[in-house]
Amino acid sequence: MLIALNQSQQEFIAFLKSKNKAHATILAYGNDILQFTQFLTSRGLATIDQITSADIEAFKNDLLNKKYTTKSVARKLNSVKTYFRYLIAFQNLEGNPSESVSHPKYTLTPPRILTKMEYRSLRDACRNDPRMYAIVELFLQTGIRISELARLTLEDIMGGNKLRIEAYESHETRIIPLNKPAKTALDIWLEARPRVTNNSLFITKTGKQFQVRNIRTALDRYFRIADIKGATVNDLRHTFIAHQLKAGTPMTLVSKLAGHKRLSTTEKYLEFIKESPPINATHLEEL
Repeated sequence: MLIALNQSQQEFIAFLKSKNKAHATILAYGNDILQFTQFLTSRGLATIDQITSADIEAFKNDLLNKKYTTKSVARKLNSVKTYFRYLIAFQNLEGNPSESVSHPKYTLTPPRILTKMEYRSLRDACRNDPRMYAIVELFLQTGIRISELARLTLEDIMGGNKLRIEAYESHETRIIPLNKPAKTALDIWLEARPRVTNNSLFITKTGKQFQVRNIRTALDRYFRIADIKGATVNDLRHTFIAHQLKAGTPMTLVSKLAGHKRLSTTEKYLEFIKESPPINATHLEEL
C-alpha cells in the first residue's frame, strides 16, 4: 500500500508521542517534516515511495537559498533522516534516500559563559527585586532549566536546603542541593511573596504563575540594565555547568544535577574551559 505524504507525517508524530518524546522535540520534528512534505508536494510528489535523494538535496538547497542558517538546515536534515529511519522500520519503505545526502558544513558556536564580573553585575542589577534575584540565584547555583523553574511549587523546596525537580516529559525526577546563596535569595523572596492560594513558587503580583515568557522578558531587561551583551537565560545554565567543571566538581555529579541524559552532553563543556580543572574537588562550588 502506498502511503500518502500527509498521512505518513501524522503517523510519524503519533509514533514520537507514543515514545514519550519531549514536547519540544515532537514540535520541532513535526514542523520540520511538515515543511519537508509540503516541499515534496510542491514538486508533484504524493506518496513516500516517490521520494529520491535528489528531492532531499533539492529541499536542502531550497532552505539554504531561503537564507536558513547552515545549523538550522543541518537540524532539519537530521529530522528528515530520522523520519526515513521510521519509514523503513514501521512503514515498510524499501531503501533510504536520505543516507547519501550530506549535512551542510557549519561551525558550532560555543555556549555563552558569563564572566565573574558579568554575573556579579547581574546580581547587583536585580538585588532590589526579590523575585528576580531569587530566580537569578537559582539559575546560577543549580543550573535549572527555565521550564523547570517556571513549574516549581512551594512543596519543591524541601526543608529549605534541597530543590526537587519533578519528572516531566522524558526527564526523570531529580533532587538538587541548595547552597547558601540560593537559600538566602529564596528566603528573601518567600518573605516578600504575596500570600495567595496559588502554590507556584514564583508568581506575579496578582498571584498568577510566573510563566516562561515572563521570566525570559524580565531577565532580558536585567541583562540590559547590567550591560551584559548577547546573553540569554540559557547562558546562566551554561555558566553553572562550566563553572562546576572548572572547579573540579565530578562530571557525573554535574551531569546528574543538570539533568543531562548523556554524560557526553556534559563532557562537551570541557572544550570551553580554558584552565584544567582540579581533580580533588568533592563538593559544589558557589558562584
